[in-house]
Amino acid sequence: MLTETIHVAVPTAFLEDESLNIQGTISHIKNLYEQGIKSVLVSGSTGEQHSLNLQEKIELINALEIEEELITNMEIIFGISSIRQKEAEKLAEHIRHTRLSGILIGYPPYIIPSQEEAVIYTKKIIQLANKLAILYNNPRRTGFDLSEKSIIELSKEELMVGIKDAGNKEKIERIKNGMHRKDIHFYMGGEENAEEKVTYGYDRLSSIAGNAYPLEISHWFQQLMKNQRRSEQETKTVDSILKEIYDGNAIVNLKKHISQNGTPMGICRSPIGNI
Repeated sequence: MLTETIHVAVPTAFLEDESLNIQGTISHIKNLYEQGIKSVLVSGSTGEQHSLNLQEKIELINALEIEEELITNMEIIFGISSIRQKEAEKLAEHIRHTRLSGILIGYPPYIIPSQEEAVIYTKKIIQLANKLAILYNNPRRTGFDLSEKSIIELSKEELMVGIKDAGNKEKIERIKNGMHRKDIHFYMGGEENAEEKVTYGYDRLSSIAGNAYPLEISHWFQQLMKNQRRSEQETKTVDSILKEIYDGNAIVNLKKHISQNGTPMGICRSPIGNI
């Protein structure tokens, strides 16, 4: 199983010409590790995976593989998503032979596959990667919403261990009632509305703000999960952090914060960051 209740969805570093900066990305992961973060998601939740081509993703994976301390001591999850299933399959086949801990399976944007097509797509990637898998449902960005029936069907896959952004309270309840397994985790994508989501079944966090404030966000989420009361000062601190990160474009804000603190993350690939 993936044992960490929180992973940090790290942004990808780029140089000024928008080319991939592998070392910048790894430097940021090392910094998180040194601050106590035990799990990261690479090429996933920050929305940049669709700007990376297959070769760039493979180069990033290969670079992670030779970082012995990171690959040995962290849960490193890698995002697999492509508008073409064949490319996603090639990436899954490559990941199969690595020491990565797991994969996050995203769904193709724009093309809107049917539920049946999405289930086949998912099963094929899981089969080829042979890694623990989290499904990533993100209809606001992709236009595709994985149904509770599809999630229940995919939960029969032994390697499927979680679902990210499964849906609202009612959908979560239907999924939980329909699944025979009780060991599937529900990940929230980012910190927004976290207190509400915890009350209806979300039990893990794919963190965005943790890139900038890993200790504070980890502590805050553990308090949420244990239903612990927070002091007024703790509440103000977290509110301030979330306002800083989510006021505007979160990925632009993150890169600015991380770079100002000594790890050069560079720019975003345009049009993101045009302003």
